Amino acid sequence: MDFYIPSDPGELVAFTAAAIAAVLGLLGLIAPRTALRLGGLDVRPDRRDGLATARSSGGFQAGLALSAILLAQDWLYLGLGGAFLLAAFGRLLSLMSDRSTSLIGIGFLVLQLCLGAAPLLHVFGLV
Repeated sequence: MDFYIPSDPGELVAFTAAAIAAVLGLLGLIAPRTALRLGGLDVRPDRRDGLATARSSGGFQAGLALSAILLAQDWLYLGLGGAFLLAAFGRLLSLMSDRSTSLIGIGFLVLQLCLGAAPLLHVFGLV
């Protein structure tokens, strides 16, 4: 079985978004402290449960993104895009209701919107 790299521009956009999501997910899985610090978070010295949460969330994200890359099916790209758009919606709710507005939060909102829109643009034939 050969590794599939798309030649269609729309699918290449979705593939690239999945690759970025996989790298970010693997970062959370392998180096959770670094991933948390990128988000402006830290773990309390007396409680390390946050590391488990970062690892499991990173593993889930990496698994979804890698399955979209390896299987290259529109349904997986649809799931990946929908998941990132819902994550962006949650971040937007937090920015508005929790008053957690910061440059990091806005930057991650833009990243999640882009990672969510890219696969969906391909799935719906807009790219």
